[in-house]
Amino acid sequence: MNFKYSICILGLSAILIGCGGVPEANSVNCQGRGMESSLQEFNTEAERQAFIDACNALEEKN
Repeated sequence: MNFKYSICILGLSAILIGCGGVPEANSVNCQGRGMESSLQEFNTEAERQAFIDACNALEEKN
């Protein structure tokens, strides 16, 4: 039984580690506190600007 639990824990850990990444432009990430925390995830100013542009396009679309 312990072997099965170990495999399950390793699999779940791999899935959760793979969940990280760049935030996507959506209604939550493009407003207020979500925007502030999302912008901190980007490494370069160009990436930040692309995110802001995508948020602006999303806002114009609605």
